[in-house]
This record gives sequence, structure tokens and C-alpha cells, in this order.
Amino acid sequence: MEKKSKMQAEKHLTGTLVLSVFTAVLGFFQYGYSLGVINAPQKVIEAHYARVLGIVPMDRLATNTSEEDGPIPSTVPSTVPSTIPGTGAWGSTEGMLAPPEDPAASPHVLTMFWSLSVSVFAIGGMVSSFTVGWIGDRLGRVKAMLVVNVLSIVGNLLMGLAKFGPSHILIIAGRAITGLYCGLSSGLVPMYVSEVSPTALRGALGTLHQLAIVTGILISQVLGLDFLLGNDEMWPLLLGLSGVAALLQFFLLLLCPESPRYLYIKLGKVEEAKKSLKRLRGNCDPMKEIAEMEKEKQEAASEKKVSIGQLFTSSKYRQAVIVALMVQISQQFSGINAIFYYSTNIFERAGVDQPVYATIGVGVVNTVFTVISVFLVEKAGRRSLFLAGLMGMLLSAVAMTVGLVLLSQFAWMSYVSMIAIFLFVIFFEVGPGPIPWFIVAELFSQGPRPAAIAIAGFCNWACNFIVGMCFQYIADLCGSYVFVIFAVLLLVFLLFAYLKVPETKGKSFEEIAAVFRRKKLPAKTMTELEELRGGEVA
Repeated sequence: MEKKSKMQAEKHLTGTLVLSVFTAVLGFFQYGYSLGVINAPQKVIEAHYARVLGIVPMDRLATNTSEEDGPIPSTVPSTVPSTIPGTGAWGSTEGMLAPPEDPAASPHVLTMFWSLSVSVFAIGGMVSSFTVGWIGDRLGRVKAMLVVNVLSIVGNLLMGLAKFGPSHILIIAGRAITGLYCGLSSGLVPMYVSEVSPTALRGALGTLHQLAIVTGILISQVLGLDFLLGNDEMWPLLLGLSGVAALLQFFLLLLCPESPRYLYIKLGKVEEAKKSLKRLRGNCDPMKEIAEMEKEKQEAASEKKVSIGQLFTSSKYRQAVIVALMVQISQQFSGINAIFYYSTNIFERAGVDQPVYATIGVGVVNTVFTVISVFLVEKAGRRSLFLAGLMGMLLSAVAMTVGLVLLSQFAWMSYVSMIAIFLFVIFFEVGPGPIPWFIVAELFSQGPRPAAIAIAGFCNWACNFIVGMCFQYIADLCGSYVFVIFAVLLLVFLLFAYLKVPETKGKSFEEIAAVFRRKKLPAKTMTELEELRGGEVA
């Protein structure tokens, strides 16, 4: 029976399906690249900002960025002034403006502009994530991805031309526009991939979102090395390079079929939906999926259009929405960003000659285990991997805390910390990394899905922004004990997942939605897994 199911799944994996999924997840590659690219050339770009703004001499800048400072956080909280100094300065590296009257304020102004350059990306993502459902339903999945790609191309063009204008303004604007694109893409891509994927492959193809992200981060780390593009001459090219992926995605999308579920359920175009299914599935009979869509369409027709507000006020959707939001929160508040922040410092203290390469090694491990999760997710299931990942991260966070606290007393504790870093990353990519991106699309039927993806995307971006803005304060306050906070959070997420997150492996959208519609009997407590099994009979 398993062989027959495997053969059937392999038949469903057609060239058109592979092309469609690959093209869609290029949006997540750009997301990952944009997340990682800004960190490597930080000192070089700050030096350029200083020359353009004339706010700090280069010799002072060099003393302010010594190796003793350790890794610099990606974002530092600051207040944006109402007037932007130096907007009349252009990107030539020849000469400088006069320094400000208060030299002591110069580093703070520089930090403010750098902080804004980094964090405005997440702000753009938060703003645009709310419009995912509207644009996805209005234009269709493929046309929507085509249109929003223009944002990516424009944003990357602004950053690539940063030296030919006021670099700080062009980079901030480019990052903001790119953030708008990534906010839309992070909702449209899971929506499209989940709708074009056969049930047997939906989880495996869904993990490709995370694989695209970590691949983008890794490539940005490698290209950001100073002897490649992370230097004073090439950094604009480094920042704008993901525009190439945007152009590639734009042209490949012209070859991709529209989502058959969108065509059938939203537009009522039966014949076009059948043609799309035949392109995606090859010679397989589309009638089984058409029948499933018809059932979903009838149910969607019996209820009014679901808004974001109704997701929270209607008891029918409330539990599923809570699960959707919690998996996003657990991804961002798990401590993975803290691990990457501390990794270079820990490798330095462990005596690694080139800690930057060790950090890239963490990125390689990150990518490899994301690939492994592609094959695990359909065998072990989403719930099992999510629980295993959270448990492993919890234990790794405890080991990390012990290693950091005792590092001054026992030199070999640095190796405990190093091992904990790699294990933390491995367990993150097994479950909490990839699963939140696609499980939200699985938890909801066609009607509430766009609104649910929009609110989940906003939650993910908001948590990303909060972590970036607040982590440095927390790290300064807690020191080596910072991972205790993440260990406590991971324990909370683990308990929630065990009690509330259902298994969605091999289930249709309607079967999964039925789990949350069933009323629990007061006399009998049932686990979510038991409810799902009962849903097959219902």
C-alpha cells in the first residue's frame, strides 16, 4: 500500500509542478537574502554613511568599530529625528561635510541611520502583509506575484544605485520597498504552493519556503565576505543583487499555471481549473481533486466572506487562529536570532582563528538540515517534528546557558557552547523553522485562508521587528543568562504545541478544518491527534 501511495505521489511530481513551486519560492529566497545581506558589510556601509553625512571622521569611526566590541546587533533601538541631517550630501566618497556642532552626538546619529536601514525592512513587511488576502483574491495568485515583483525590482535598484545619490536615503527607501515586497510574497507564496500541491506532497513542498530563506541567508553571508562583495567598492551590488532573482521570478511566472483552487472556488471557471490541474498533475485523473474543491466551494458559499476581524470574533475560527499565531510567535521568539548573534563571539572565545567562517558553517548546517526536513515532514508529520524541534531547542538553550556561564571557569565549556549552537540550529530547521510557513495555509479552508495568512504574516513580521529592536537591551541586561528567557519561552511553546497543534499530514483542507469545528465533549478529553483520527470517520 505504501509503495502504491509513493508511486502515485511520484506521478504527481511533474515538471510543471516543480517549475511552479521553484518559481514561487524564489520570493522566499529574496526574503532570506534581504534578511542576511545587511549584516556582513555593516562597517563598510556605516563608514560610507559617515563620509556622506560628514558626521564623524574616519579615524574615529575606526576606533568605534574595534574587534573588542564583538558582533554588532542587526538593529539598535533609537529615535528618528524630525529633520534628517545631511540630505544635501551625495554619494561621492570624495570629501566630507562639516562635522556637526556636537561631536559626541555623531555616533548616535550614525547608529540611528543604520538602525533604520535594518529595521525598516520589517516595518515594510508588517504594513504590506495585511493586503495579502485582498491582492491574492483580486488578481489571482500568479498575477499577484507578478505585480508585487515590481516592488522588489525597484527596491533593489535603489540600493544598487546608492553611491549615486544620498546613500542613507536610497538604502532606507530600498529596504522599505523590498520589505513591502517580502511582506506580500511571504503570504502569496505559501498560499499558491499549498493550493497547487497534491495532498501527498504538500508538506514536503511547503518546507521549501524555509529552504529558500536559509539558502538566501547563506548566499548573502558568503557574498558579503570582504574579498568578494562586502567591500567599499562592491557593497551596492551586494545589496541590490537579489533583484536578479526578482527578474528571474518575473519571467518564470509567465510559464506557471494559475492555482486550480482559485480558478474553481473563487472564479467558478471549471474548465480552466481542470486544464490547470492537468498541467500540474500530468496524466492523473483530476476529478478526485475537483470533487474535493466542489465540496469546499459549497461550504464556502454557505458562509459569508471571512474578514480578519471575524477570524477572532467567530468561535468557528478562533482556535485555529490562535494556533496559527502561536506557531509564528514560537518561530521568531525561539531564540534563533540570538544564536546567530552570539555565534561569532563564542567561536572567537573558543579560539577559532576565523570566526566568520565558523558562522558561515552554521549557515551551511542550517541549509543542510532544512533539506533533510523536506524528506522528514511527510514521514514523521508536522506535529511530531514541531514538538521534537522545540524540545531539542529547549535542551540546547539550557546547554548554551551552562556553557556561557561557566566559560570563564572552564575553557572547554566553549566547546559545549559551540555544540549547543549547531544543535539549536539543527532542531530549529527540523520543525519550528519551516512548519509555520505552510501549516497556516493547511489549517484553513479556501474562505478564511487569505485573511488567516495575512494576520499570521503580520504576526511573524511584528515578532521579527520586536526581536530585532529589543534583543540588545535584553542581552545587555541578562548577559550570559539571556538564553534562560528563551528556554522558558520554548517550554511554553512546547506545552502549547502538545495540547493544541493538530497533525495535518495527509489530510485534506476540509478534514483539517473539521478538527476545529468539532465541539469537545465535557465528559471526555481528547487530544488533537485523536480528534483528527475521529475526523476521518465524521
